[in-house]
Amino acid sequence: MDIVCSTVGIVNTFRPGQGILDIANAGFENISLDLDMSCPAYELEHYGRLKKKAEEWEHLKEYTYLPISEHPSEIQRYFEKMLFVSGEKHLNLPFAMAPYLPRDSKRRDLKELLLSLHKESIRFCGRIGCRYLVIRPMTNVSGGREASSSLSVACNVYGSEWEVNRDYYLCLAAEARQNQVILLLENQCHSMNGHMIRGICSDGYIVAEWIDALNREVGEERFGFCMDVGVCSLCGQDMHEFSRVLGKRIKAVILRDCDGQQEGSMLPFTCAYSGQPRTDWLNLIRGLRETGFDGQLVLDFRDTACTFSPILRPQLMVFAKAVADYFKWQIEIENLLKKYSSIALFGAGNMCRNYMKCYGEKYPPLFTCDNNQKVWGTEFCGLEVKSPEALKEVPEGCGIFICNIYYREIEQQLRDMGIENIEFFNDEYMPSFHFDRLRTV
Repeated sequence: MDIVCSTVGIVNTFRPGQGILDIANAGFENISLDLDMSCPAYELEHYGRLKKKAEEWEHLKEYTYLPISEHPSEIQRYFEKMLFVSGEKHLNLPFAMAPYLPRDSKRRDLKELLLSLHKESIRFCGRIGCRYLVIRPMTNVSGGREASSSLSVACNVYGSEWEVNRDYYLCLAAEARQNQVILLLENQCHSMNGHMIRGICSDGYIVAEWIDALNREVGEERFGFCMDVGVCSLCGQDMHEFSRVLGKRIKAVILRDCDGQQEGSMLPFTCAYSGQPRTDWLNLIRGLRETGFDGQLVLDFRDTACTFSPILRPQLMVFAKAVADYFKWQIEIENLLKKYSSIALFGAGNMCRNYMKCYGEKYPPLFTCDNNQKVWGTEFCGLEVKSPEALKEVPEGCGIFICNIYYREIEQQLRDMGIENIEFFNDEYMPSFHFDRLRTV
């Protein structure tokens, strides 16, 4: 799994040095390119109107960069400085977002313009070695057929929206193949009377059919899916079920938090009410873990980044990297268990119980230990409870998993004892829970 940092809200494309430096110094190795930065949704929505205004405003003649909507081939030039600086910092660019219309766009006459922009985006990705490009599905674009309401897709897998999108994506397939780019569809939402509701590609079963049908037609795996967590949260979707249905078709996940009512891109865990998260991280992690997700984990926290002073930005970036690492660790926790030839636990409480319930049969520990002398020599969940000193006698290559919320305190204790291969186990996002109260010993 690759952790990818979105550059939106962090990097100024005209003077990218400081933003790229903050990203690199925080430990990120991959960044994403949002090509919308060069051709904003606003510009596309007002295509044909802005040109008239530009003729009226003399000062616009001094602009260095031509409007990308008028000159799609200028995309690479727009990002030249950013590409150069990111190359100096050895940052990879595995993921990009193509320009897109606003979610509730009323324009139905821009198919040819979008096709030109998206083909140029694919070529650009090919030139810079970017493997994944998100191209949002068409919802309000007519091209020989009338586009239907996005609600109708829930009733008919191969309705008019499928026909419009099938034709459109197949027009891009040859370009994508030539440039070795995987095209990703993305789940959408739209507003109805001020409420965000599910839009096109928000039904897992339907979008799975779409992706499979497109790949069959092109004879290879050229299409996949990008799961936008923010959209799922806005629409109240069960992300566990959504992930499970799409499975390996999910090539990228955009991690962003919001209040569940309005669009937002905040750092995960920062949007909460009464001590509870507004985003269902539990079912997201469960779903991605169950499907063995190993694609691009894209951290988009532009709104959080913009609210912080540039002076505090370096510290924010370090914390953001820690948050992304935490998600990767949670999703790949079983890979961590597989890493060791044997396992011993520290802790004889509920977390140990949850480990045994979820992983005890597949990855049986040698024993568990605890600082409470009263439980030494007893049995807990089928494990012998020993003194921490017993950890000095474990076989070479044995992983010691701390099953107790006082992680850092216990970790220091074990390091002082000369113990190696110390890992944390966490039961916040397990496949199931076991909340039986412990019998007082």
